[in-house]
Amino acid sequence: MPSPFPGMDPYIENRALWSDFHNNLASQIRAKLNATIQPNYFARMTPHVTYDIIEVNAMQPYSNPLSQKPQGIYPDVSIWKNRVPATGGVMIAQPITPAPVESKVKLEVPLRLYNIEIREVESKGLVTVIEILSPVNKQPGHESYKSYLRKRRDLLRSEVHLLEIDLLRGGKRPPLETEVPLAPYYVTLSRADHRPIVSVWPIQLADLLPILPVPLLDPDPDVSFDLGRAVKTVYEEGAYGLEINYHLPPPPPALTDKESHWLRELLH
Repeated sequence: MPSPFPGMDPYIENRALWSDFHNNLASQIRAKLNATIQPNYFARMTPHVTYDIIEVNAMQPYSNPLSQKPQGIYPDVSIWKNRVPATGGVMIAQPITPAPVESKVKLEVPLRLYNIEIREVESKGLVTVIEILSPVNKQPGHESYKSYLRKRRDLLRSEVHLLEIDLLRGGKRPPLETEVPLAPYYVTLSRADHRPIVSVWPIQLADLLPILPVPLLDPDPDVSFDLGRAVKTVYEEGAYGLEINYHLPPPPPALTDKESHWLRELLH
């Protein structure tokens, strides 16, 4: 079942789907690049493990995987103190008193994310890094936000090309020195030999996703990567259409009035 959206499907931004989508998109990018950049280069997925904080509410169990709220967990076992009579006989279970109250805690769960590195075969040297931004990369105060900005700064100081794919409407975007047109999605390409000038693709909700140039070492020409085709493939192979309820609004942040009108017309 294909997505009804011509480009990025905002419903995939839901936390229940995003991690699966993110890592499968990285796999698609690696596969498509390796089909074209051999024999002088190869692409590899590089894992990065971080932690995402989820809220666990013991009072409000939750069953809808696409509601934007984390799953609630509540105890299904009571705690009892066992008292065995000194003379033997039947064990008597007495509840611990006073009875505890239920509250909620925040749990850190491991989150494995991938980027793509293109390396030269002979030297194994790093040529290009492709980053697919995730919510934790765009959440100020999160350790992954800070570590990503440090990594990004180091790459921009190096001789490595950097291609950033941001298919998330929410969060704080990596900084640019000059203003670019406002859009829900962006792709940014920083060529090592063109810095500080970068190429930016602002992508509207109704736009097709672009065919991107992926730079290699001079004098080798760029290779093309069809981001739209990759996203469509991941959507269909992931069977996301079976999980998404298009009768509900997409996950936050809220759409603009223009986007909301377009969305209603599209899904009518």
